[in-house]
Amino acid sequence: MSFQAYLDKIEEKTGKTPRELVDEAHQSGYGSADVKAGTILDWLKADYDLGRGHGMALVQVIKNGAQISDKHVGSTGPHADPSNMLWLDGKATNPALR
Repeated sequence: MSFQAYLDKIEEKTGKTPRELVDEAHQSGYGSADVKAGTILDWLKADYDLGRGHGMALVQVIKNGAQISDKHVGSTGPHADPSNMLWLDGKATNPALR
């Protein structure tokens, strides 16, 4: 599953776009550099019933923003992403899916 696909599934499951969840994390104090991933995962599990895989995808975005490593960009494997920039504003508005 690509990084973007994880974020799209998170949106389907929670009803919130990745950007809304990132904003909520920062407003709730989970976005600072000193907050451990486990603390964020606990919040995501308690409030949104997200498992570790989906939670870690969101932790990456909360802590590091929408840009990801070029490692899987353009690859043909199951984790391939078309871009190193993730779309956080909702699956329905993603220009790459139109």
